[in-house]
Amino acid sequence: MTWLERQWQSRTAGAALLYPLSLLFGAAAAGRRALYRAGILKRERLRVPVIIVGNITAGGTGKTPLVLWLCNWLRAHGYHPGIVTRGYGGSAAQPRPVGIDADPARDGDEAVLLAARSACPVWSGRERAAAGRALLNAHPECDVVVADDGLQHYALERDIEIAVVDGERGNGNGWLLPAGPLREPPSRLHTVDAVVVNGRATPDAANGVATFGMQLAGDRFYNLAGRDRSAGPRDFAGKSVHAIAGIGHPQRFFRHLEQLGMTISAHPYPDHHAFTRDDLSYDGADAIVMTEKDAVKCLRFATQRCWVLPVDAHVDSALGALVLRKLESV
Repeated sequence: MTWLERQWQSRTAGAALLYPLSLLFGAAAAGRRALYRAGILKRERLRVPVIIVGNITAGGTGKTPLVLWLCNWLRAHGYHPGIVTRGYGGSAAQPRPVGIDADPARDGDEAVLLAARSACPVWSGRERAAAGRALLNAHPECDVVVADDGLQHYALERDIEIAVVDGERGNGNGWLLPAGPLREPPSRLHTVDAVVVNGRATPDAANGVATFGMQLAGDRFYNLAGRDRSAGPRDFAGKSVHAIAGIGHPQRFFRHLEQLGMTISAHPYPDHHAFTRDDLSYDGADAIVMTEKDAVKCLRFATQRCWVLPVDAHVDSALGALVLRKLESV
């Protein structure tokens, strides 16, 4: 955890020093929203319904696993979803399709993971509306677009908004960036269609907004150098296991491993870290375990000691029912 992230968890002296800047950030964000509401800044509506899965905090909250769950749910109920994403961490500026063999350095790690896991067409682009338009031109069979992140990307008109909240960290100290982790005020959660709390099975209601719990689960590893090899937590007993995580909340991954009964040496990295071969050169390590998001960046130099833990979101089916009802009314 960086110094800044530590300040975000409570109203420390360091956070207070940054508070005047957060007032400027809040004023700019409010002004931008007002321009969109007034129609001065234009929104684009796609020809199919759009579902936004986002958050109001900086850093990871579990949006991507929820997008995968939602796309599976929609397909099971007769829809043909497509996914648009910012492609954060990638270098590509223009909308482009993302395949399972795409380069994470160009298209972004989350985009490549979505392409590998979703069985849906995935397009990335800095402008979500342009990416959505390109996706629909290439895949006219798609009848709903799911946006991974983009709650604050108001240029794309949306029909359903789902906000994901970290059940452990919540809204931190409740201040806006840079004094706190918030990209928008907590009141923004009052305006979405549903709130999903990651890490809490039965969350408290969020000011009258439909609120659902989500748990991430997974206990089988696959070998990154050869997916035909798999292992369970007990297979690593008595071995030197190093765990790496370049995600928004790496401690969640490390705790997950410990809850599986594993003894690990934890190595947190910044979110979207561009892993290199040197990052995996732990002397004496019998195994290096990582998240799927990190694995897409390590694939080209993976060795037999690299293992990946896939996780799946477990969500109350009532959320899926809510989404279907709202889609029927669009």
